[in-house]
Amino acid sequence: MDEKEKILHNVEKALEDIRPYLKQDGGDVQVIDVTEDFILQVKLIGACGTCEVNTQTLKNGIEAVVKQHVPIIKEVIAID
Repeated sequence: MDEKEKILHNVEKALEDIRPYLKQDGGDVQVIDVTEDFILQVKLIGACGTCEVNTQTLKNGIEAVVKQHVPIIKEVIAID
């Protein structure tokens, strides 16, 4: 397992903490990629993709949890 695979694996483990809350509201998050400069790209799906406060969910929820568990991640951004 190379470094990128380890990072993505750890991100998925971190997301297990927040996923139940996302799913409770009819949404979820899909990991797309991590860039060379450690920016995690995700896609908000289901209700999270159309929610008016999805930026808040992304930064205060998803990004906070990911950075806590995987400190090498600098930022989490949503892509379409």
